[in-house]
Parts: sequence; C-alpha cells; structure tokens
Amino acid sequence: MKIKYDKQTDVLYIQLSSNPISESGEDNKGVILDYDNQDNVVGFEILNASAKLPIPNVIEYEMA
Repeated sequence: MKIKYDKQTDVLYIQLSSNPISESGEDNKGVILDYDNQDNVVGFEILNASAKLPIPNVIEYEMA
C-alpha cells in the first residue's frame, strides 16, 4: 500500500495494489475509485482533500 498527498493539487491518493488500472469511476463527488481488469479496487483518489479530511498530510498507521 502506498499513500501520497500532493499539497499543490490538494489530492490524496491511496494505492492498494500494484495491478494496472483498467477503469476509473467517481463513486461520490470528489472520490475516484480505480479498478483493475477483474473489477478489484486498486486505489482511490480524494480531490480537495484538505476540505474533506482534518489533516490530509498526517498519516496514522495501525496493524491488528
């Protein structure tokens, strides 16, 4: 998994898989889901992240 926040564009991207993206779709306004050729979600992008998340450039990581 990779997480990237671009401060200039205010976009947060979370990559869940390294599978190639074959299709993308906007599920909710400003949230774009990326799918592979088997319809698995491989990543998602949050546009205008600073308006939707309290602090988009702070990541908390937890494993259970």
